[in-house]
Amino acid sequence: MSGLDRLVRAVDPALAAHAAAEPGPGRFAGSSRDSEAELVLEAVYEGYLAHYDSPRAFERLDDDLRLLAGDALYALGLERLAAGGDLDAVTELAELIAGCARAEAEQHRDDARELWRASVPSLTH
Repeated sequence: MSGLDRLVRAVDPALAAHAAAEPGPGRFAGSSRDSEAELVLEAVYEGYLAHYDSPRAFERLDDDLRLLAGDALYALGLERLAAGGDLDAVTELAELIAGCARAEAEQHRDDARELWRASVPSLTH
């Protein structure tokens, strides 16, 4: 089961009702031996896409619902990561979310992409 399929199963039923029929393998497929780390990354990346682009796993979201879905996906990723007790990883992920928000607000999408590229290895160790 792909990370995006697992993500759709992990979200609140209200958001799951908007799941895409074929969300694809996900961006982080195979990036970690830890399927929980993959789920966390997919959740937070999907939250990022819901806020600033187009989500891959969810569709038929108006602007307000897309923003709320993004927040819920960020929270899901952070909650799952925090449950593992790795506070350094939680800090890294929170800084990634904040850094991407700053980059997008300043219209520097390439900076957001670089933040993702730099953060993923430390979050999948």
